[in-house]
Amino acid sequence: MDLSPFSLQGKRALVTGGGRGIGRACALALAQAGAQVAVVSRTQAQLEETTAQIRARGGEAWARAADLGQPAQVENLIEGLYREWGEVDILVNNAAISPIFKRVEEVAPAEWAQIISVNLSGAFFILQQVGGRMAARQRGTVVNLTSVGAVRALPHLSAYTATKAALDELTRTLAVEWARSGVRVNAVAPAYIETEMTVGIQEHPHLRQRVEERTPLGRFGRPEEVAWAVVFLASEAASYITGHTLFVDGGWTAL
Repeated sequence: MDLSPFSLQGKRALVTGGGRGIGRACALALAQAGAQVAVVSRTQAQLEETTAQIRARGGEAWARAADLGQPAQVENLIEGLYREWGEVDILVNNAAISPIFKRVEEVAPAEWAQIISVNLSGAFFILQQVGGRMAARQRGTVVNLTSVGAVRALPHLSAYTATKAALDELTRTLAVEWARSGVRVNAVAPAYIETEMTVGIQEHPHLRQRVEERTPLGRFGRPEEVAWAVVFLASEAASYITGHTLFVDGGWTAL
């Protein structure tokens, strides 16, 4: 069986939020598939852990810390990346902050603004800088990380789900805008995954039970299960797929 369409050999991938959780899993999976990987987040120490793991497996990695919610920092980051590292073939937009678990009337303006800044504005700024360059040279692939919360109600997570729903729609819009420029734009939407972001739910017996009962496969997902879907959409095996959201949710959206 010829697996070459799934190979990312010779490609350069940029993963935002690549210091831990799903972002780290994506970075490792992309490297395993043959890509050189650059990771970005706000915490340099976490990024260094990710790049160390990639290099230990024989891969090539690059890391820089930046606040993606600040347009000036994003512009400086991308200019430095292209100058020192080269063109980006694959963008994985994963950076997001932990959701605030509150009723909508309890969410403070500063909390709302912070989530919008990182989860949505940060993704948009990166898309402008990297996706725009991809469109100019007429090739590239974007995978945005959204959530089942983009299409299913998750009570007490209004700010978080609002950003993910917006990013889901942005995925479709850019897929159409950039299609004739040779750039594919898709999304992967996980349900509850075993990461630092969900540790409170994992360790709470009642909440964990509710999630497992709500999920047809009866368990939390693993970060690598999300990463494998990202690798597929980034590869030539998905060359005729754009504007699509792939749910990695254990059947959550089937109900």
